[in-house]
Amino acid sequence: MQTNSLSLRRGRLVGLAWLLGACLSLPGFAQTAAAPVAAPAATAPTLDNATCLSCHDGKKGKLEVPGAEGKPRALHSVAPDKFGQSVHAKMQCVACHTDITDNAEKGNLHAKDTAQKLKKVDCASCHQSLWEQAQKDGTAKSKPGLGLVAENIEAYKKSFHARPNTDDKTKPNASCDNCHDTHSFKVPAKGTPEYAEHRLGISKACGENCHSDQLDAYAGSVHGKEVLDKKNAKAATCADCHSAHSVGNSSGDPFKLSVTGQCGSCHEAQYKSYKSTYHGQINTLGYAYTAKCYNCHGSHEILKVSDPKSRVAPENRMKTCRECHNGKKGVGEAPAGYASFEPHGHVNDFARYPQIWIAWQIMVQLLVGTFAFFWLHTLLWFYREYKERKANKGQPHIKPDAVLAKYPGKHVRRFSPIWRIAHLTFALSLMVLTLTGIPLFYPDAPWASALMTALGGPHIAGLIHRVSAVVFAGVFFWHLFYLAWLIGRDWKNFKFFGPNSMIPNLQDGRDMLGMFKWFFGKGPRPKFDRWTYWEKFDYWAPFWGVTIIGVSGLIMWLPGVFGAILPGWVFNVAAIFHAEEAFLAVVFLFTVHFFNNHFRPDKFPLDVVMFTGTFSLEEFKHQHAVEYQRLVDSGELEKYLVDAPSAGKLAASKILGFTLIVVGLTLLTLVGIGFFTGG
Repeated sequence: MQTNSLSLRRGRLVGLAWLLGACLSLPGFAQTAAAPVAAPAATAPTLDNATCLSCHDGKKGKLEVPGAEGKPRALHSVAPDKFGQSVHAKMQCVACHTDITDNAEKGNLHAKDTAQKLKKVDCASCHQSLWEQAQKDGTAKSKPGLGLVAENIEAYKKSFHARPNTDDKTKPNASCDNCHDTHSFKVPAKGTPEYAEHRLGISKACGENCHSDQLDAYAGSVHGKEVLDKKNAKAATCADCHSAHSVGNSSGDPFKLSVTGQCGSCHEAQYKSYKSTYHGQINTLGYAYTAKCYNCHGSHEILKVSDPKSRVAPENRMKTCRECHNGKKGVGEAPAGYASFEPHGHVNDFARYPQIWIAWQIMVQLLVGTFAFFWLHTLLWFYREYKERKANKGQPHIKPDAVLAKYPGKHVRRFSPIWRIAHLTFALSLMVLTLTGIPLFYPDAPWASALMTALGGPHIAGLIHRVSAVVFAGVFFWHLFYLAWLIGRDWKNFKFFGPNSMIPNLQDGRDMLGMFKWFFGKGPRPKFDRWTYWEKFDYWAPFWGVTIIGVSGLIMWLPGVFGAILPGWVFNVAAIFHAEEAFLAVVFLFTVHFFNNHFRPDKFPLDVVMFTGTFSLEEFKHQHAVEYQRLVDSGELEKYLVDAPSAGKLAASKILGFTLIVVGLTLLTLVGIGFFTGG
């Protein structure tokens, strides 16, 4: 058998110590060297790095010592040049290997039985101690690297790697040394060629040490080919998706929720388009049950879409979709239309997504046109009415006349109970629809996740949303049938363009023109009949809105039905129409509609006519002078007169009105925050 180098060196050290002792015992030597009595201690081997590397430098072949049961045990070799360039180069070996001590009596650097392994070096405790000491002595700011390592340690402790190994509970799944060679460890500065080289080796290190199957799949993927074959350091490595230190269980929700964002850090455009889909909205809100990037594209084996073997290649898409949309757990089986759905379709590419581009242009023009006109109308109205009220402060709205004197304190019936109930139901259902819909529209908004949690999660919120949609549509269609019944009952006397009709006529155009003249001080304020032009707009707008929102919502509610008969891009268009029309309705109602009926100086802070059903005779004459005069002239006014609402009814109406206004403005605020921060 070949004598190992460590045993030879130990023998020489023992012999050297014995020789020195013998010399010191001679009389002549003792006289000439009387002073240095402690000479043997001075020549004892020192525990510096040079001494350690004299054995462990890897230049003497395989380094072994007798191990347990007589079997040889290999010792670790350290390349001096790599160690000299590492972050630990200035440290002494024994600073980490604390159970190696000097024992000169035996001439042995290892005080313990070499058959026993040294205790495992605890990297984490060492670094944490260094960081804590740096914080205590005030040098933490000058040692940011220590702080980063401390953060990584905390992340590691919570990671999947830190959990006990299934086969050997005494060991973690992976320790620091499994990933980092502590004797040569050094992460180069980002942006340097050395850092690029470091990145190129990450996936091999993960795969060759532990995850060989995953490495094989990764090597054939679009990412693996870029890294391993083309040496593209910008392509994704294991650490980009799984992180370096906070590696989570890939089957757990935290990983599922974070991995798509990791994909998005490279594929920004695709990530943005994904987040606009239902899958992405739910994921952004913190729920892991909808499809992520890897559900469609795969994980380690991702291939280009043009590759016939890709999971998202045209011929494979239906199979991929049906892995989730398989008719189980309340999810219907994916119909044929799903194959042409554009999960990454966006509004900026007409050549590639013409239907999506056209739908977006329609909605943008509608929103811009509507808000530009009515917000301008609102501002001008506020300015003119405020100035007139200020100039006429203390004066009544209208001049007293004989009719007003004849019926002091009387009110005019404006809305019947059934119309008031319909209005309230319509308003409440719309507010609930807004509340349950905006978290999906603005999933990145700071309030979105908390609101969705308060609603009970997407499943409960979706159920509430759909029930409210049915109520909303039910009120709308009930109104159509009821209106048809009223007109049919008095068909001979009903005039489609008469004063009681909501159909716009030429007088509405003249009234609008008159209002703008009044806004600019070029004419008197127009006098209106039963319905004003803005009230008619408020009435007819829901016909467009309910149709667009309702049909698009129904398509998304029943994708299995419509996907079987319509192409997939219809779902992309439906999502645009549904969201943007809802945005138009909410913002218009809680700005323009609220101003017209509550916030303009003549009515601020609240008009309760929709809650009491009546307003005073004076207010009637002021707001609808043409109708007032017609009823006076025809002698029909008296049949519309009623007593003023009781104090209790008036108070209840004000409480209800203010509550709805506060809710509406709160929803408007959430939409505003979402629009400017999360949209």
